[in-house]
Amino acid sequence: MARVASLYLPQLAIERLRRVERMRRLERPTVALPEGGGRSSSPRIAQPVDDNPGACSVPRGGGWRPGARWARDGGLQDRPLQQEIDSLPAHQRPTMREMGRRSEHAEHPFRAMPSVDGVRGTGGAQPLTWSALWGQPTILIARVGQRDVMTAACPAALELGLRPGMAAAHARALVTELEVNEAQPEADRAFLDRLALHAVGHWTPTASVSGGDGLWLDLTGTTHLFGGEKRFCQRLLRFLERLGFSASMAIAGTPGSAHALARYSGQVMTLLPAGKETEAIANLPLAALRLENDALVTAARVGLERIGDLYPMPRGPLAKRLGLSTVQRLDQARGMVAEPIIPVVPFETPVVERRLLEPIGTAEAINQVIGDLVDDLCVILQQRGMGLRTAHLACQIVDGSEQRIAIGTARATRDGRHVKRMLAMRVERIDPGLGIEMMKLETPRVEELKARAIEADFAVGDAAPDIAPLVDHLSGRIEPDRPFRMSARESDVPERAVHRIAPLVTPTGWPEWKRPVRLLRSPELLSNVVALLPDHPPRRFTWRRNDYRVVAGDGPERIHGEWWRSAREMWAVRDYFRVEAEGGYRFWLFRRGDAVDEETGDLSWHMHGIFG
Repeated sequence: MARVASLYLPQLAIERLRRVERMRRLERPTVALPEGGGRSSSPRIAQPVDDNPGACSVPRGGGWRPGARWARDGGLQDRPLQQEIDSLPAHQRPTMREMGRRSEHAEHPFRAMPSVDGVRGTGGAQPLTWSALWGQPTILIARVGQRDVMTAACPAALELGLRPGMAAAHARALVTELEVNEAQPEADRAFLDRLALHAVGHWTPTASVSGGDGLWLDLTGTTHLFGGEKRFCQRLLRFLERLGFSASMAIAGTPGSAHALARYSGQVMTLLPAGKETEAIANLPLAALRLENDALVTAARVGLERIGDLYPMPRGPLAKRLGLSTVQRLDQARGMVAEPIIPVVPFETPVVERRLLEPIGTAEAINQVIGDLVDDLCVILQQRGMGLRTAHLACQIVDGSEQRIAIGTARATRDGRHVKRMLAMRVERIDPGLGIEMMKLETPRVEELKARAIEADFAVGDAAPDIAPLVDHLSGRIEPDRPFRMSARESDVPERAVHRIAPLVTPTGWPEWKRPVRLLRSPELLSNVVALLPDHPPRRFTWRRNDYRVVAGDGPERIHGEWWRSAREMWAVRDYFRVEAEGGYRFWLFRRGDAVDEETGDLSWHMHGIFG
C-alpha cells in the first residue's frame, strides 16, 4: 500500500529571506567607537538597549540586574547611587522593570495561556493577528516584461487585499507602508533541493521537489520508524517551525490527492486513509488538480468549480473541452493512473560509456575499450577529488542482453593501470555472444582521495611498501574468499570475541587469555566422555568418530553467559579445559554447566578449538 506525503510551504520565499536577514543580523555585530573619538586597537561592541520595560523581565543591556544590591536593599531615594542613575543618559539608565517597579498592570497568570488545541484563550486576552506576528507587510516582486509584478505576499499583506500577480505600482498605491523585496526563485529552488536531500538522508529514501513551494515524500514502509504517520508529521512540522517556516502536510495514497489536501484542505495536518481519495478531494476547487490556466478559465466559463463536478462527466467531452491533461490529473489524484515521483539523487555516480560503430567480441578489443573507459573515468575522479572503491562494467549485447562484471579495491584509488589490470582479470567472464555494441563503466562507491604529504624517512631501511594493490590482485584471484584479518572484539564468549576485518585495517590488541590457534565456527558435541565432576578434565572422549585418551589437562576456566544479550544466557556457564591427548593432540573443550545447579547447563561436553 503506497503512502505519499505532500509538504507545502506557503510562505517559503518570504520566510527564507527573513531567515537570511536574521542570520546576517546575528553575524554582524555593531561596533561603537571608544569615548573621546580616539582610535583603539580593540573596538568595543555596543550593547543593545532595552527601551521597552514590558517586553521582558530580564535586562538585555547588561550592567543592572534585578538582584543587584541597590535593588535588593530598597530605599533608592536616600542612597547616593540614585544620583548616579539620574546623571546617566536616558539610554543608559536602568529600565523600570530592572529597578523593581512596573509601569503597567499585571495580567492574570492563567488568562492568556494556550489551550490544548493550540488556540489562544479568550479570557480577557486579545487574539494575535497576522500583523502582530509578521510586522510590516512584505511583498516580493519580479520583472515581467515592462512592469514589476508581485509574486508573493506575507499574511499581513494578504489581509490588506494584496494578491500575487498584482502590479507592484498598484500594491504600493493600496498600502503605503509596504516592504518590497526582489524575488529570488533560484535561491528558493536551491533551498528546496537542500531540504529534499536532507529528507533523503533522514526521513525517506524517495523525495522530490513539487513545483516551487513544497516536497513530495514517498513514505511507503518508513513511517513505523518514527512512531506512525501522525508522529512523523508532528516531528517534521516542528523541525520546519524551528527553522522559521510555516507549513502544512497531507498524507494520502496518491501524490495528486496529497498535493491537493496539503494546499486546499485548510488544515495543518491531514492523514487520509487508503482508498478515500475520491471522497476527500470532491469538494476541493479545480485548481487543486494542478490544471493549466486555460483549462481553469474554460471550466469557470461552463460552471465547473469543484473536483466533484468532473466525476459524472463522460471522459470524451471532458477531454475535448478541458484537455487530455485534465483527465490524466483527475485519474492520478483518484489512483486510477500511476503518477511516478522522480526522486532527487544525493550523489551523481561517475559514469562513462562507449557506443561502438561495430559490435566487438574478442578479448583484445574488449580490453582496448576498457582502457579508454578507465582513462575517461580517472579524469572525472581527478576533477572531483575522489577515488573508486567499486566499479561495475556493463556490456550491452546486440540481442538486448547484458553482461556485467564488478571489481572492488581495498583502498580508494584512481590509478588507471591498476584498475585496467583488475578488469582484465575478469574479461574471460564476459560472453560477447553476437557482439558487444555498448560498454558502460560506473563507480557506485567512491571515497575522497586527496594528495598527502610523504613522510621523510631518515631511518635506516626502506619504508613499508603499499600492499593495497597486492590485496586487490589476491581478491580477484581467490574471489569470493577474499583476504581478511582477524581482530578482537569486546566479549567474553569466545565465538563472539573475534571477527573479520578488512585486510588493510589495523586489528585491535588481543587479550592475554590463552586461546587456540584454530577456533571452530561453532562448538561440536563430544560423545562417550568420561570425566570426574565437578572440576576435572575428561579422561577420554570421542570426536568426529575418533577416540582420544587424555594424558594431561589444565582448567577449568569459567565463562558466564552474556545475560544482557539474551535471557537464555542468564544462568549459562561454560567450564573450559586445555587437554593433551595421546599422539600430541592439544584441544580446547568445555562443559556446559557447573555440575551444581541444573539451570547452568546440561553437563554436555563440546569441542571448541585446536592448539598448534
